[in-house]
Amino acid sequence: MALAALIRGAGGAGGVVGGERLGSPDVQVAPLAGAPALPSELSGRSWLVADAGTGEVLAARNAHLQLPPASTLKMLFADTVMPKLDRSLEHQVTPAELADVGAGSSLVGVKENLPYRVEDLWRGVFLSSGNDAVHVLAHINGGVQQTVAEMQVRAGTLQARDTKVVSPDGYDMDGQVSSAYDLTLFARAGLRNADFRSYCATRTARFPGGLDKLTGQRTSFDIANTDRLLGKYPGLIGVKNGYTTNAGATFTGAAERGGRTLLVTVMHPEAQGKVYDEAAALLDWGFAAVGKVQPVGQLVDDTGAPAESAGPSAGPSAGASAGAPTASGAPEAAAASQLPPWAQPPVLGGDGPGVAPAVWTAAVLGTALAVWAAARAAAHRRAAPAHAPAGSARAYRGGATAVGGATGVGGRGHRRLARQARALLRTCRTRRTR
Repeated sequence: MALAALIRGAGGAGGVVGGERLGSPDVQVAPLAGAPALPSELSGRSWLVADAGTGEVLAARNAHLQLPPASTLKMLFADTVMPKLDRSLEHQVTPAELADVGAGSSLVGVKENLPYRVEDLWRGVFLSSGNDAVHVLAHINGGVQQTVAEMQVRAGTLQARDTKVVSPDGYDMDGQVSSAYDLTLFARAGLRNADFRSYCATRTARFPGGLDKLTGQRTSFDIANTDRLLGKYPGLIGVKNGYTTNAGATFTGAAERGGRTLLVTVMHPEAQGKVYDEAAALLDWGFAAVGKVQPVGQLVDDTGAPAESAGPSAGPSAGASAGAPTASGAPEAAAASQLPPWAQPPVLGGDGPGVAPAVWTAAVLGTALAVWAAARAAAHRRAAPAHAPAGSARAYRGGATAVGGATGVGGRGHRRLARQARALLRTCRTRRTR
């Protein structure tokens, strides 16, 4: 089936986003020879499994059915707000910021009139699904209503047309809906942000508590990720689970195996606990089915600005791995990449153009030593008598070149140092090209 046919209507008002087959209420799968059968017990009202890299939808059922999303909507909240907030920012929580948290909400335990770092609040969002943490972050972002409006705009740039945002945290609200297709888009976009990926993969963390009445010191306590597959399903990255009375259980997960990442979303199965079993079964099927099924649809592209172009207030790893050059630093990065290894600045890790600090230092010292020796030899040469025999030892020490055409450095000791310096530089180059 041609790709154009799969995604027909993705950009048009009348078509089904991602392909017409994704609008069907029936199970959609196109097996080839040797394809495994889909799991037999799938009770989710809506589900989808897709390749995160290619965007190909491997199988789906009622992918665009609009249902209450519960806390999986927090993925869109993070997609919208996370790139805007410096994770090291510390914010003093006010009573007003916690006043509008819905009754019966899941909470991480944010206390009013105490400071919290943004990164701690994000852990509260992803691990404990804390609506209190969501509301504080929304107020930092400019308020709940502004954040809701921005989330709706972000859903539009992701082409998530099934999603209607009323609350930033996924709390049951009249008219608030999403779909398995849209939730998968949110997860795919979020995982491109290194901070998002780190938070959703965190299993346990320490969260700031209140003040100890005896000592006056700030306390802390352990929080654990409520995603029951994290740490149990092989290769699971995250992403987000949810449950409310109206939504039932919802879950979007991502798992990596053999260099391939699959995404799965399951909404409203018959029983709450089945959401994890059915998600795991679909992931197992997906990894076994890659290359043995034709895609039945496509995850459409994000039409908004890429994560790499996030504003300067974004955290150091938002939208890109730490150490990656930003758009504004591209000319400098390009220039640095043309320098030899010993002239490039040291880096602590990652894929930057420099070399490791210890190797860089050794290379610089070795090069400096070779230059000093060459200059000393040149001084000897200038001081040598004009009538020195060409084959004499004195003429050799002051010669312009040594054995093998290397720069003359005089004496066996100096030649040995020069060879060591050259070998060290070759090692630096080799390490950087692997």
